This record gives sequence, C-alpha cells and structure tokens, in this order.
Amino acid sequence: MTRDGRIEAAFARIKAEGRTGFVAFVTTGYPTLDSTREIVPALVAGGADIVELSVPFSDPLADGPTIQRSSFAALENGVTPALCLDIVRSLRADGVEAPLILMGYYNPVLAYGLESFCGDAAAAGVDGLIVVDLPPEESEGLQAVCAVTNLRLIYLLAPTSPPERVALVASLASGFIYCVSVTGTTGAREKLPEGLPEFVDRVRSYTDLPIAVGFGISQHKHFQSVGRIADAAVIGSAIIDVIDGGDPSQAAARVKEYAEVVTGRRGRTA
Repeated sequence: MTRDGRIEAAFARIKAEGRTGFVAFVTTGYPTLDSTREIVPALVAGGADIVELSVPFSDPLADGPTIQRSSFAALENGVTPALCLDIVRSLRADGVEAPLILMGYYNPVLAYGLESFCGDAAAAGVDGLIVVDLPPEESEGLQAVCAVTNLRLIYLLAPTSPPERVALVASLASGFIYCVSVTGTTGAREKLPEGLPEFVDRVRSYTDLPIAVGFGISQHKHFQSVGRIADAAVIGSAIIDVIDGGDPSQAAARVKEYAEVVTGRRGRTA
C-alpha cells in the first residue's frame, strides 16, 4: 500500500483551484549540468506543478528530434542515471518541493539494478518513474519495487491502446495516467488530434486517477483544450526549444516566462 505523497498533493491542489495542471519536461544535464538546477526552479516559479526529468538514453525511441538532440548532448556532458539522482538531490537541497519524476527507458534502470535504483531514487527525493518502453504486462518486477519504495510507476496509454491494455494500466497505475495524444514520437505540433477527447473519456471510464495528456502540446490554446478534457498537460519539446532560443545564461528566465504564458498566468499565446 502506497502512502499519499507529493504527486497526490499536487493534483489535489490543482483540483481545488479549478485549473489545469502543468507537467513540465526537461532533459537532465541539458544544456549543461548546472543549468538543470536553475531551469527546474524557474519552471516551478512560472507555474509548473510537476517536473519530469529525463534520464538520457542513447536510443530514445519514443522521442522526436528535439528531445533526441538534447539527450545526445546530455550524454556527451557525461549525464548518467547516478548523476540524475545527484541533480534531484541538489534540487531538493535547494528547496524545490514540487513532485519530481524521472522519465526514461528500461535498460539504464535494469543495468543500475531495480532495487538499487528505486531505493536511491526515493532517497534522493524522486516521486515517480515513467519508463516509456516497459510494457505494463512486463512491469511486475519494477512495480513491486516501486511499491516498497513508495515511488509511483506511471504508465503511458496511446490512442491505439486496446480496452484490455487500458484496463490493465488502470489496475496497475498510481499517481496519474499519461495519455499520449498521438501515435508516434514527441514534438511540438500546430493542432491537437480531433479524437483526443474521445480517447481521454475512454481512459477515464476505467479509472479515478488524474489523467495528463502529452505529446504535441506547445501553445496556450493547446493547454486550454487539454484542460477541458484532462487534469494536466505535459509539455516537453517546446520547453527544449525555449531553452535553445537564446543566450544559455538566460534560459531559466525564458522558461519561467514561457510557463507563465502557456498556462495563462501572463498574457496569451496565439
């Protein structure tokens, strides 16, 4: 039995305030090792409720070119799973209280050791894991270790997920369920798919957990659209683009402003 933690508290606050939650994704160690410690607090200050920190991997199959490029650069910067945990530890020491989720692929977790990784992650201040290439049917081992260490194992569902897969994920999930808005890889898009409301409603019929929608969200109008059907919007590639959009020393200020704009705290985007 898991104890309620930061993720549950964040969604309870989002619901009480009657607004759309904002889950922000950043590539750990990009553009530099030190910049993550500045960018994460800036996102939280700008309105991010939860932050996903990627564990860079050499073969990121689910990621589009923007995140692939940032992951490659982070690997060249020497980022490892252990270093990702060090950065989480530093963020907690710096006073970041928002939920922090590690998002990555199964091989690095397996190579580290499931028990060791989850134990070290929990001790560092991680709240949950998203392992994008681990099918729920094969997640029993990691699920058991996450339960012992009080980490949320967050699953992804796609529009093509059959009813039996949705039912299985609903039975295993904790924290929230991540609905991928499109089939394919991550990346900013101009429009969200027309079938998204039906997909989210279908998942909602199986679970009372919060639902977050990601892939393709980059603008305030997307954020508003997602808020009408789900509990939170996940934004990743667009944040990387903002980081890349000027002087690296001003990246934190840019992402804070972007967070304020995309959530509607500051003005509006097109």
